[in-house]
Amino acid sequence: MDSKGSEKKEREGQKRSPFDIIFSQLQRKKSDKGKNDIFQVKRFFKGFDKDTSDTASTKDEQAPDNRSTLGDHKTETVDTSPAKGEDELDSDAAGWWKVTRFMEKFGKKAEYHYINLNNCGLTAADIKELSSLMSFLPDVEEIDLSWNELVGGSLLLMTSNLRHVSRLRILGLSNCGLTGDDVGVLGESLHYIPDLQVLDLSWNSDLGGALSTLTQHLSDQWELKILNLTDCNLRTKDGDSLAHAVSRMPKLEVLDLSENKELGSVIKNITEKLKNCTCLCVLKLRSTGLHQDSIQCLSSAFQYWPFLRRLDLSCNKAAGGGFREAAAHLTAFKQLELLDIHQCSLTGDDVAALTQVIPLLSNLQVLDISSNKNVGLSPEHLFSRLRFLPKLNSVIISNCSLQRESLAGLAEASRYLIDLQKLDLSWNKCVGGNLKMFSETLKNATVLQSLLLSSCNLLTQDLAVLASAAQAGHLDNLQQLDLAYNDTIPDEGWSLFYESAPALKNAVELDMSLRPASARDCGPWFIHLLSSLQKLPKLRELGMQRWVLSAAEQQQLNRIHRENDININYD
Repeated sequence: MDSKGSEKKEREGQKRSPFDIIFSQLQRKKSDKGKNDIFQVKRFFKGFDKDTSDTASTKDEQAPDNRSTLGDHKTETVDTSPAKGEDELDSDAAGWWKVTRFMEKFGKKAEYHYINLNNCGLTAADIKELSSLMSFLPDVEEIDLSWNELVGGSLLLMTSNLRHVSRLRILGLSNCGLTGDDVGVLGESLHYIPDLQVLDLSWNSDLGGALSTLTQHLSDQWELKILNLTDCNLRTKDGDSLAHAVSRMPKLEVLDLSENKELGSVIKNITEKLKNCTCLCVLKLRSTGLHQDSIQCLSSAFQYWPFLRRLDLSCNKAAGGGFREAAAHLTAFKQLELLDIHQCSLTGDDVAALTQVIPLLSNLQVLDISSNKNVGLSPEHLFSRLRFLPKLNSVIISNCSLQRESLAGLAEASRYLIDLQKLDLSWNKCVGGNLKMFSETLKNATVLQSLLLSSCNLLTQDLAVLASAAQAGHLDNLQQLDLAYNDTIPDEGWSLFYESAPALKNAVELDMSLRPASARDCGPWFIHLLSSLQKLPKLRELGMQRWVLSAAEQQQLNRIHRENDININYD
């Protein structure tokens, strides 16, 4: 019986898992870090831990389809990988310890799937050290090095070791000061990371003229879903390279080319290739030099993007006139949630065409049509038809030269927008004295979070409307209230408002600053302001610029700043 028992124990010892082996090693060594080291090693060998790391779901919004795939892949790894020897496990544990120490230098926590070094002041030496640690990060799925301008010129130190992180799905290199050479070596290394789905190279101005050194290395099997190239100084000659790139991205869902002002002249080539990207959900072309013909050319491809949810064509001042014919093509977007065409110099004909089409976009949630003067002057009252958009939650109509009649149409329609969260009427002077038109809107939109009324020539009766709505509990969810640049409000108006301000119990931002050329002494309302600030527990930002404060008033505000953690901006 004794011999049989010893044989059984021997067999059980041979079946010990690699984790059991290293666990017992650490117990024998009695490391100074004790339980903490064991915990780190256990996390490193996640294949033997059935719990999924929280970081596996990082950026799911950008890559929503990969959770089940990655989970299946990890299960397969556990079932098929050979057991590691004790020496190899010792090496892995030491490697993970180095990773932990490296991340701690920047106040970051070491994660298996996510290397977050965003805005950490990285140098070339840091990139070199990170590169040396990549062999200990075989399961990393995201590396974010964005906003480290000194990374530029040193990417070669890292790209050769990308072969160790072949499961990489997300790579963030925005605002890293990348050079043309960096882009080239990154392109040469793309074959190491065939599962890459998100690439962010935004705000690297030296990419202009060098994009082809990246795109020439793309394969037809590339899995990329999100490509961000905002403000990369892309030039006309980069247009062909970009067209070549998107032709290799059949699964592309998000494309952001904003702030590349020369792309408008080559948008036709890019559009032709984008027709193959039938999964496209987000297209951002803000300030890309689009003109009237560009808009019409682009709209010819709308039918190929049935899943488009967000379309940003804003800040293209030469686009005016292009929407007269393009507007009808917007109906192809059955799922469109955001339409941003602010500052596009819309003509009267554009507005008339949009008036017919926008009410048909039944899933629209955000409409930004700001800084288009003809919107408020057009006899076609676009705003009166917004009532047919039941999901609309953000209406941004600042600086549209609204007239009293168009304002009344908007007020009437907004009564039906019960999910309204943001209403921006800033820089429309006719709002002053007429805010009472929106009394029913404020009553029905109980989820309103942001109300922007900057430079609206508001009067005492307008603040009375706000005070009444607040006291009635209609603004309980309001977080942002912008009353800046309304020098027309007299002292009694401010007093009336601040007497009821404590009812804005969820307010986070409040701005009552005056115009840059103005200056006024605080009136008797100041005492009501001080009392209100003590009763607004969530307030964090208060704008009071150009108000002239006495030394005593400054001391009182500074005390409230210290005691209530409110950032008070005053001159």
